Amino acid sequence: MRIGFHTDAFNSSYKSFEGCLQWAQANGVHFIECGLIDGVSWIHGLGYQPHVALYEDPELLRRKMEKYGVQFSQVDAAYPLSGKDGPLRGVPYVMKSIAWAKLAGAPSVDTTDGLHAPEGLKDPQALDLMKGEYEQIIEVAAAHKIFVNIEPHGYFTTKPEMMERMLAFCDSPWLRMNMDTGNTFIAGQDPVAFLKKFIGKVNHVHTKDVSESLARAVRGGQTGIAVSQCALGDGVNAGNIKQCLALLRDHGYAGTLSIECEGQGGPMIEQSLAWLRQTVKELGIAAE
Repeated sequence: MRIGFHTDAFNSSYKSFEGCLQWAQANGVHFIECGLIDGVSWIHGLGYQPHVALYEDPELLRRKMEKYGVQFSQVDAAYPLSGKDGPLRGVPYVMKSIAWAKLAGAPSVDTTDGLHAPEGLKDPQALDLMKGEYEQIIEVAAAHKIFVNIEPHGYFTTKPEMMERMLAFCDSPWLRMNMDTGNTFIAGQDPVAFLKKFIGKVNHVHTKDVSESLARAVRGGQTGIAVSQCALGDGVNAGNIKQCLALLRDHGYAGTLSIECEGQGGPMIEQSLAWLRQTVKELGIAAE
């Protein structure tokens, strides 16, 4: 398996994407995941946001990343596709991200639904809407040979029966799942059981712990969290993460374990990295 991280760990410290590359190089991490921005914003333009804009040339960025010994495991284009604006906003964004990802050397693009039931749509209507969206998206993904992953993060995707329907929207090897240990837990699901059900579809993994206070306050009442406010191993989800890693090992998973946590500018994500490296070692998992 490969160990990486999502640059949202550095949102609160206002680090730039290149700052994240520097951190990765200093800590021997070779795989990175970031959000994609379709447009411009002052905070990104001034270098205070650790994500990448689609106006940046993907080939030149790939070359810069190679100098740091870092490559993309995935890029995040998770605009909610379940609402009425999914076809207008989400589909063009994901399609553009797929073509950009191909040139940037990213094998996968992450997608999801909204955190809440879409206003004005019944569940069957929203599912029909998303089916049409994913059919368009996967046609483009197949042409570029880029995986499109669905992440459990919202109203539909954190429900196993709904995720099952979504992963069957298209009969294509390019439609897969991004497992998230933290989102499934905070939504009230058992992450281990969730992973078991879909392990044959898993193409990328977010390793995310959950603090005891957050779990006590909102578990079962939210469908996802942006980043965990505790390091891996320090929360109430650590045991589930270990079991998930063992399941992935036994299934022969060889993809990326992407750390998602508050980084505190470095110390907390470094603690998470140390825990994950030690845990995969204990489980007999070869990791780079």
